[in-house]
Amino acid sequence: MSAISVGQAIVLGAVEGVTEFLPVSSTGHLKIVEGLMDIPVDDDSVVGFSAVIQVGAIAAVLVYFFKDITRIVTAWVRGLRDKEERYHHDYQFAWWVICATIPIVVVGLAAKPLIEGPLASLWVVAGSLIVGSGVMWAADQMGRHKRGEDDTSFKDAMLVGSSQILALLFPGFSRSGATMSTALMLDLDRVAATRLSFFLGIPALTGAGIYELKDALGTGTAVLPLAVGTLVSFVVAYASIAWLLKFVAKHSFNAFVIYRIVVGLLLFGLLGAGVINS
Repeated sequence: MSAISVGQAIVLGAVEGVTEFLPVSSTGHLKIVEGLMDIPVDDDSVVGFSAVIQVGAIAAVLVYFFKDITRIVTAWVRGLRDKEERYHHDYQFAWWVICATIPIVVVGLAAKPLIEGPLASLWVVAGSLIVGSGVMWAADQMGRHKRGEDDTSFKDAMLVGSSQILALLFPGFSRSGATMSTALMLDLDRVAATRLSFFLGIPALTGAGIYELKDALGTGTAVLPLAVGTLVSFVVAYASIAWLLKFVAKHSFNAFVIYRIVVGLLLFGLLGAGVINS
């Protein structure tokens, strides 16, 4: 029997869609909601379900940034055949995304038992939410916000891409939060930091979803809840992306910092009171 019902899949899909690209930790929120619904968070099929519905959110990015992605991929293909095209920023950026994905893939495969074991605890999630808030606040305050998307370099991509490892090892830290914070520390403006976070997340999250598909389907998760959760994730994530890009153009990340601290403290309280299990 599937560990997740269609109704639960709708809720989890909506949570994934809202939180995947906001710097508040989608993994953390999914684990919290799963705990509140008494879904076994350490079940292989549940872990696989959570990874697969991320593909819905990634599909939303692909659709939202379709023109940008098409331009970058086209430049990359042309550069493979024509040396003159290799000086084009889009060609170089495509390679940067590929290279910046390697660290998280290596760590993800090597540390999989640890990530799905002790580090999956909701105590870790609560602590990571709060610690990550401090990092994000400091990055937003210290960053000079003077560099745009066209000013990014290979070094920027590698540092920002590698920072995804923090969220991989410490669910609750937030992949978006880690990448955006790193980009802000490198003096990118908030919109450039957000867009870079989106592009660097595409291969990592898509790969995770495909890799976990066997667990989601092979250990009892029914196809219907998986399909429903992924579809809901896509629709909600698309709206979330559009909202976030407009928000960061005019506001700081302070609202997210405060929200993360509140959620982290609330989670500590719920765990301490035994309302939900870690």
